[in-house]
Amino acid sequence: MTDTQDTPGPARELASSSLPVDDGSSPPLRVNRTRKGIHAKATPSPQADLSDPTLYFNRELSHLQFNIRVLEQSLDPSHPLLNRLMFLLIFSSNLDEFFEIRVAGLKHQLALANEEVGADGLPPARTLEEISRIAHEQVDRQYHILNDALVPALEEQKIRFRRRSQWTPAQAAWVADYFEEEIAPVISPIGLDPSHPFPRLVNKSLNFIVELDGTDAFGREGGLAILPAPRSLPRLIRLPEALCEAGFTDYVFLSSMIHAHAHEVFPGMEVEGCYQFRLTRNADLSVDPEEVSDLASALRGELLARRYGSGVRLEVADNCPDNLIDFLLHQFELGEADLYRVNGPVNLTRLMSVLDDVQRPDLRYRSFTPGLPKQVRGDVNLFSMISQGDILLHHPFQSFTPVEELLRQAARDSDVMAIKQTLYRTGADSSIVSALVEAARGGKEVTVVIELRARFDEADNLALASRLQEAGAIVIYGVMAYKTHAKMMHIVRREKGELRHYAHLGTGNYHAKTAKLYTDYSLMTANEAICEDVHRVFQQLSGMGKPRKINTLLHAPFTLHDTLVAMIEREAKLAESGKKARLVIKCNAITEPKLIRALYRASRAGVRCDLIIRGMCCLRPGVPGISENINVRSIIGRFLEHTRVYYFSNDGAHEVWCSSADAMERNMFHRVETCFPLLDKKVAQQVRKDLDTYLLDNCQSWVLDSEGQYHLQESGDAEPISAQETLLYAYASQA
Repeated sequence: MTDTQDTPGPARELASSSLPVDDGSSPPLRVNRTRKGIHAKATPSPQADLSDPTLYFNRELSHLQFNIRVLEQSLDPSHPLLNRLMFLLIFSSNLDEFFEIRVAGLKHQLALANEEVGADGLPPARTLEEISRIAHEQVDRQYHILNDALVPALEEQKIRFRRRSQWTPAQAAWVADYFEEEIAPVISPIGLDPSHPFPRLVNKSLNFIVELDGTDAFGREGGLAILPAPRSLPRLIRLPEALCEAGFTDYVFLSSMIHAHAHEVFPGMEVEGCYQFRLTRNADLSVDPEEVSDLASALRGELLARRYGSGVRLEVADNCPDNLIDFLLHQFELGEADLYRVNGPVNLTRLMSVLDDVQRPDLRYRSFTPGLPKQVRGDVNLFSMISQGDILLHHPFQSFTPVEELLRQAARDSDVMAIKQTLYRTGADSSIVSALVEAARGGKEVTVVIELRARFDEADNLALASRLQEAGAIVIYGVMAYKTHAKMMHIVRREKGELRHYAHLGTGNYHAKTAKLYTDYSLMTANEAICEDVHRVFQQLSGMGKPRKINTLLHAPFTLHDTLVAMIEREAKLAESGKKARLVIKCNAITEPKLIRALYRASRAGVRCDLIIRGMCCLRPGVPGISENINVRSIIGRFLEHTRVYYFSNDGAHEVWCSSADAMERNMFHRVETCFPLLDKKVAQQVRKDLDTYLLDNCQSWVLDSEGQYHLQESGDAEPISAQETLLYAYASQA
């Protein structure tokens, strides 16, 4: 998720100078709320059964609403221009995954005649109808924003995307040479006839359907051909500076080059039409635990199949004739609701290359240097520092480097005997993995639990597993039916003749790149009770047997859910007896019905419940007599909000917990997760202050109402407060 500006103030309407005149012929670009469609129409009575479907928003539609809030950022002038473009492209990337996984799953349900519904009661067919309605509206709006707001604004900054009609003779000549030298040798046209059936096209690949007239070298009459764009070539090509106006940076789309020279691919034939399209396929992996003896081998096979799953969405250029669209829909077994006509490139995500290519710091967020707590500054022995007290880091405002350094020191420390680590997403070039490899080669006992099924990171994780095994590490793939999502490190060190334990627990992955973009907490501790629990969780993952007693941590799928419900109910009982009761939950999603019902009961008892939920929220706030004491907000800004925090006031005996788990069914019941208490009072107080900062945000905070609409909070006459900027200035050094 992502982007913003130097010091964002309250989000304002896009300046009228950057927009076309509104003559009423096109939808407004900016709205202060996202459209309805989460499905909760009726108003239940205060005495309603808390399982009443009208008390729950639909999970998939709520997920789609989050993506719309991301798109909204592309119109917020408090974000720098290139970062606004980035938000628009992230919307495309998010929508791709939404169709590949969520829409594909609903279609699969229908294919199996599975009418299973969630707490909201909306059947799969109706959910798909609502998704189609909202997604079509927002995709149209996305291209409207791109063409009418961002492209003109970029041109004002001398960054241009040149259409064929805008090429100068010199540019056209350069494109012709580029096509001949770079594209023609690798392009493979496929004529459609009885001996050349419709090809099997790769998921999300750029393709063209071409209408031909004439007779080819074998005497075959012209008809249709498919022209796949070479996947090895960039989708956006920068023109040489010498061919551009002074000070301008010009780009040409690969699709424009192929359009301009399609006739060269079919010599002697007349190209009557050439239209780009892209098919999105089901990309979810299906591995049956009862039929798999080797998970790694099974996943390697599934990864190949992912590229050719069933079709779920067809994007086509809006000038494509209806007869060709009908032909494509028939080939992919899709209906009209699955068709998206777009006014621009069908693969917007590939424009991300512009963000790396354009060197304009004035059009990006101001850079910063992540801060460091005083205990870990300079050349220090981290084991000595951690043994003196817990150290908490808030990424990206504070550096991820101490976590990497802890593992590096452990790998090189002759007193360290064993290292255990979970890896979910780490990145291809991971310093964490390099340190583990070094430790294993150095003779230390290294055990790594790698989750091979981390979605879209399966191939990287298979490669990491092989690298670690070759170094001599013990690699475990977790528990077959439960993804290992916990973020844990355990180090055993001999000190003064005795074994001392150290642990790291986090809310985010061991991934240095995302630690610069995602907000997460890292706890480094030598607390004996916590370290012993971490040790026991690792033993559960690597061995077999009944679950061992975990005393301090909460542990999914065993104790996390029930304990969270119990703590919520404890607040309700305190409120009923007139004692201080309040709770704050900050996580990425809340969808689990039993947790939601517990929150409804707490609200009824008078507990003030502040929920900071970035994405999906199935809870319906603000219902009189049921959820009027529950406030839900979503923070969307420069960084992806990823911290998971559960705070309970507990009549003044405050409890703060951080977790790898969101309040979702999958996290509570189908994953291995940890939730750890912040036992150090200073550390806990730091997190409470951070939560208060988020609750004061009036710049990037979207508040959910009882009808399922999100309203952007604006400061009005009050002082603008951006939580992310406040934390950035509090913890980091500005460049």
